[in-house]
Amino acid sequence: MKRWITKENLENSPSITEAEARAARKFCVQRTQENLSTFTTAFPGAASKDLYYQPGPNLGWTTGFWTGLVWLSYEAQEDPSKKAALLHAGKTQAADFLRRIENKEDVDHHDMGFLYTPSCVAAWRLLSDDDAKRAAILAADQLLARYQPVGKFLQAWGKMGAPENYRFIVDCLLNVPLLFWASSVTEDPKYREVALSHIHTALANVIREDGSTWHTVFMNPQTGLFDHGATCQGYRDGSAWARGQAWAVYGTALAFRETKEEAYLAAFRKVTSYFLSHLPKDLIPYWDLSFGDGDGYALDPSIHGEAPFTESAGTNENGGIFQPRDASSAAIAVCGMLEMSRYLAQDEAASLVLTAKRLLKACTDTCLARPDTPTNGLLLHSTYSHRSPFNTCTPEGTEECVIWGDYFLLEALTRVTNPDWCVYW
Repeated sequence: MKRWITKENLENSPSITEAEARAARKFCVQRTQENLSTFTTAFPGAASKDLYYQPGPNLGWTTGFWTGLVWLSYEAQEDPSKKAALLHAGKTQAADFLRRIENKEDVDHHDMGFLYTPSCVAAWRLLSDDDAKRAAILAADQLLARYQPVGKFLQAWGKMGAPENYRFIVDCLLNVPLLFWASSVTEDPKYREVALSHIHTALANVIREDGSTWHTVFMNPQTGLFDHGATCQGYRDGSAWARGQAWAVYGTALAFRETKEEAYLAAFRKVTSYFLSHLPKDLIPYWDLSFGDGDGYALDPSIHGEAPFTESAGTNENGGIFQPRDASSAAIAVCGMLEMSRYLAQDEAASLVLTAKRLLKACTDTCLARPDTPTNGLLLHSTYSHRSPFNTCTPEGTEECVIWGDYFLLEALTRVTNPDWCVYW
């Protein structure tokens, strides 16, 4: 049997209809509305536990996605009283993001874009909220402090300049839009200049010859040149971590939007082709794109809410341990493809949109929760951090909902039902 989907099978897969997308979007908005009773002054964690998000403080790198869900739902909600509740929640959370950046609480890392773009930049775009604008500019300043002139990149984490931390990761392509926004509202070119430098360095080093991507790129502190690639979250150093590949799909689309550099369009085509050609037949990627059909259980639309994956599930038909899926990667990639379709010639754009709608159909048919699913999340069959014999990650959120997966699913549905939607990124 073939390990991954064929081009013919991909092209024959059904695409989501507008009616299906509208119904799915309506459900996502309803579920978000229901969650306000728990998550207005508290925030959900990065991943659910037994399919339920638990409330906690505004810490970590993922809380902005919940606020982004609130703003997407606010835009879609037509009932005035429900819309008012979403507005109250969004403004409450945006104020907490201002408090967080002013107090420098858990912000010594590169994830300012993940935190402040879907929360505070969105609030500024929707409401012209001056406090949200201030918070996002302060976050952009915090991100600038991670810039390494030797190598011209934004250091991901750790003590600045330390050799063991002289690195960036593919995820950061979704953090740099915050810098482009900051330049546009402050008319200060310094943010844009750093964003352009990081993108140039990242795309020159993070994409491998076959179109797959490194999770982590270590740079030489003396020369500023590529030292080596590695992974924390993929299966092994040379494999393609699915979420990282999806960040590259969306990140190259956003890079092209800002620059119109043909090299970035070529990069988008390359990483997207690799992503699509390493999907299983049901179009829901495994957590690492090394895995394909036969490496885990088949997703069945009739088993919503069940999680048949377990660490002790035994061996699969390819002779290895069962591997989990990561539907969140598909949702991210869909958003990237829909974004890039805005800048392409008509025929290529139409083909890309159709492909994105096929992936979105797979997500909503096999991974979207239903009203009776025992969960307070949206997108099932997602993976935050899965341990392998070759990586160093902390196991967390395998076969769960993850908050960015929920966010990007609703963003994708928003894009399909409202092609003129004003992007937060």
